[in-house]
Amino acid sequence: QAQLVESGGGSVQSGGSLRLSCAASGYTYTRSCMGWFRQAPGKEREGVAVINRDGTTMYADSVKGRFTISQDNAKPTLYLQMNSLKPEDTSMYYCAARVPFTYCSAIPSRALFPYWGQGTQVTVSS
Repeated sequence: QAQLVESGGGSVQSGGSLRLSCAASGYTYTRSCMGWFRQAPGKEREGVAVINRDGTTMYADSVKGRFTISQDNAKPTLYLQMNSLKPEDTSMYYCAARVPFTYCSAIPSRALFPYWGQGTQVTVSS
């Protein structure tokens, strides 16, 4: 059974930085596409960034140039470095994984990710 556990959320002021981590167990995540999603109150869950096994990455336009997704295959852990944070980045952030050997050529719909973490809250104040 795949298990994803996020950490690293918190409260920061606008312009600040946070790094989210997602520890994976019971899952060969290194063989698949993984990503970060976020959901603000009253809004749909949206894709933020994804990374493939070969290291290719894709980002939502709203975070390009500010967020960086990466992975440490040895641990194994997924990261999201968030810089120049804005109040509109305030959301619950979720780590997600697709089934093994799946490649993401774009940020897929959340429906294509069967494995999810419990989420970590990020709050950015102005």
